Amino acid sequence: MPDHRGMTAKVRARTLLVVVATLAVVGVGSVMVFKASAQTAPGSTQAQVPAYGHDMPGMQRGSAAEGAGDIAGAGPVTELDKTFLVKVRQAGLWEMPAGELAQTHASSDAVKRAGLHLLDGHSHLDQLVREDAKMLGVRLPDQASAEQQGWVRRLTAAQGLEFDKLFANLLRASHGKIFATIAEVRAGTRNDVIRRHATEANQTVLDHMTVLEDTGLVDPKTIDDVAKAVNPPK
Repeated sequence: MPDHRGMTAKVRARTLLVVVATLAVVGVGSVMVFKASAQTAPGSTQAQVPAYGHDMPGMQRGSAAEGAGDIAGAGPVTELDKTFLVKVRQAGLWEMPAGELAQTHASSDAVKRAGLHLLDGHSHLDQLVREDAKMLGVRLPDQASAEQQGWVRRLTAAQGLEFDKLFANLLRASHGKIFATIAEVRAGTRNDVIRRHATEANQTVLDHMTVLEDTGLVDPKTIDDVAKAVNPPK
């Protein structure tokens, strides 16, 4: 005869397994519904936010950028702040080629060393200025100024000692003028990003002026001309 007690035990075991499996499926579904609700619920800490770097309401690229600065919590961006970023970008666009020319056109090891400092310093600043300008909505140029391009042509045409002297004086004059602009920006900006950028630029430009002066080729007249440019007679 069939063992009814054994069959009953098997049926009970199967029933228990079905109940456990059902409860597990219901539990997982509840967790998924809870997470979905948390992501869309007003005021939820799980609410979705725009990814870093995406456009946000109120941000207008290439405008006065006050909106961008306020959204980032960095403070307003002034016209001087924007001009500063443009000048840093343009400086790198001609001084990096000048640093490369120093490796092939210079006769002085000190000039070649100064050229390496230009390459290293402006490579770093150029990456930084492009990141900061994008963050603050400031439009940057893609080429050096006409005057700066003219300097690169003059350096390209020179060789040996002629190149050394031209390089040392052109670059020292350029760095001296922007050094004064950096000080003005760093002292007066209310924007945290610009303040940090000015600090980086100050250290880089100071290093470049030092290695250029170490060549022994900077003419005193170059220093006088810079002084007159940054402090014109009243």
